[in-house]
Amino acid sequence: MKTLGAIFIIIGVSMLIWTGFSYTQREKVVDAGPLHITADKQKTIAWPPYAGAVLLVGGIALLIAGNRKYQ
Repeated sequence: MKTLGAIFIIIGVSMLIWTGFSYTQREKVVDAGPLHITADKQKTIAWPPYAGAVLLVGGIALLIAGNRKYQ
């Protein structure tokens, strides 16, 4: 339980610092016989900051619950 809590804390803090990322995807525009035309499209994946905060709080709660279980 402590390990899962620590992982949640690390992911939560990371999600609060970096609110998303972008990547480039190559897509075919025209594919007519020997003629191939592609275009690079930039895609963005973003998540709300509260998702990182929820993971952070959940990780802290798991750490506390893991410590209380063994006392």
